[in-house]
This record gives sequence, C-alpha cells and structure tokens, in this order.
Amino acid sequence: MNDFTGASRTDLQFLWLEITGKCQETCGHCYADSGPNGTHGMMAEPDWLRVIDQAAGLGVRMIQLIGGEPTLHPSMPTLLAHALDVGLEVEVFSNLLIIRPELWDLFARDGVSLACSYYSDDPGQHDAITHRRGSHRRTRDNIARAVTEGINLRVGVIDLDDEQRWRQAVDDLTGLGVPEGRIGVDQLRQVGRGIRTEGASPDQLCGQCTAGVGAVLPDGSVFPCVFSRWLPAGNVLTDDLGTILAGGLAERRAYLDAAFSTRPEITGCNPTCGPNCNPIGCGPRCQPMTGCNPAKQCAPASNFCPPNYRGPGTPCSPRSDCAPKQCNPTATCNPKTKKN
Repeated sequence: MNDFTGASRTDLQFLWLEITGKCQETCGHCYADSGPNGTHGMMAEPDWLRVIDQAAGLGVRMIQLIGGEPTLHPSMPTLLAHALDVGLEVEVFSNLLIIRPELWDLFARDGVSLACSYYSDDPGQHDAITHRRGSHRRTRDNIARAVTEGINLRVGVIDLDDEQRWRQAVDDLTGLGVPEGRIGVDQLRQVGRGIRTEGASPDQLCGQCTAGVGAVLPDGSVFPCVFSRWLPAGNVLTDDLGTILAGGLAERRAYLDAAFSTRPEITGCNPTCGPNCNPIGCGPRCQPMTGCNPAKQCAPASNFCPPNYRGPGTPCSPRSDCAPKQCNPTATCNPKTKKN
C-alpha cells in the first residue's frame, strides 16, 4: 500500500471518488447519509472520467471508488478500467451485498483491491446495524468468495457501542481466511448519521487530511476528506481539480492544520490516512501493512483513522497499552524510536 506521509499541502496522491449516494443499506452510523433513496448526483460519466484524468496528471497514485454503494453506479466498471489505463491503483469500497458476476473479474485485475465493512459475527446484530435483513449472510458469503478467489481484500470493523460483537467479528473474519493484517478496527465518527453527542468538527478527523488526500462527492464538490463534509473547497463541475487543489483545498487544509495543532500531545499509534493507516515514525506498524493488529486503544482502522491525531510531524512514542495482539512481535511490529 502507498504511504502518503510527507505530502505537502498542495500535493494530491490519494483521492476518494464518492460516485453515488445510493446504497441498499441504511447504516445508522453512515457519515455519507447514504441509502436506497440516494442518487448518483450530478456527475455524469464524462465528468468522472475527466476528474480521473486530471487526478493522474496531478500525481495521484491511488483512487478509491466509494459511495453509497459504488457497484450500483452503472459507470463503475468503466471508471475503474479507465483509472487503471491511466496508471492509477484502484480500491473499491463495497458493502459486498450483491456483486454481479462480471465484477469479480474486475476485482481480480492487477492494481485493484477490494474493501468492505463487517460489523458482527451475529447475523441479527449485523443486520440491525445495516437495517437490511440478510445483509450479514450475503456480505459474509462474498467475503469468503473474495478470499477463495485470491482477491486483494481488506475489511473494516467499526466499534459502535459496548454491546457490539466487534471482537468476535474480527475472529470470524480470520476464520474465513482474511489475514489479520487486513482487518482494521475503527470507532464511530460523529459525521452524517453518525452524529450522537457532538456535531461535525475537526475533532472527528484523524489529523492527516491536510496533505496528500482529497475527496470528490456525487455533486462534484471537493473536500479535504470524506469525513470533512462541512468544509467545501470547490466543485469539479465548475473548476478543474488542479485549480481547486491550489485554491480552496489549500485553504481548507490550512484551517485544519491550525485546528490540529491545538490538540493535546498524543502518545499512541499516530496513523496516516488513505487506505494504509500506517503509524508515523513509530511502531507497532498498524494494519493492513503487517499481520500484527495493535490493541483497541491504538486502533487506526481499515480506511479511517481515530480522531485524535495532531497532524503530520507529531512525535510518536507508543504507550504501554499499545502492544500488538494475536501475534508475536516481529521486526516490523516492535516499537521504534522517532526518526530525527
């Protein structure tokens, strides 16, 4: 996986393309407020193709096709293939509820990876979270198929409350053959339908959306990341991506840099964003880079990072409760000292 550490405020190396707000599920914590009544927005196929071309020209290395449920968008196969043609890596973040037969061949292509969420080993609990009866069985079956077919898969488990069987979900996934290093655990982000006690604010962000990453939504609007939806930076339907990157997005990143700089010192695993979530300058390295899952207290997640990181360059010294679990420390797992 790529590591976007060290990217400047005017760099763009990883881009979320949220191609639809439509989803068969209605998860109560969904930051995008997606569901069956969602739409594909105002971005037509040529608009998305243009954004992909501009992204490649700006030095983007990887895009993630996300939603909503991206496989519901009729242009998803075309967008994926075009991204590969212009030299980008592609990750598809799907609920894996219903996968058309022809999509499995796409997911198996070089340069493509697949990601999904999984909430519990208990079908009733999983279905209650997604608000879709039978979603557990279908998603679990498709996770097993992806493993069997050798598709590059990672799975994110979100810890929503004390009653959720997220630990058992992790065990279930390893039993299906998903490598431990490809399973991440995240906590609830209070954005969209995830708002519980706090409103959307920089406190809900990981601290790494100020350089190297960006997000484009179905209406063409651009944000620092998919969680920072109250900070619009521009719109690709009216301006090219490079103009937005140098203008509105740089301004939003500067605002977030200032907000992150006021955070108290954190002494745990400080992750980077993008689909790698790798700690900066310390160990144990967090999934999915190695087979060692850090304990829950230092949990960066599959694609999402805990909302406590102060920002790039923050000193990182692992604490005593940050020991890896379910594996023996290795050369890539041992805590490291910060590099000068």
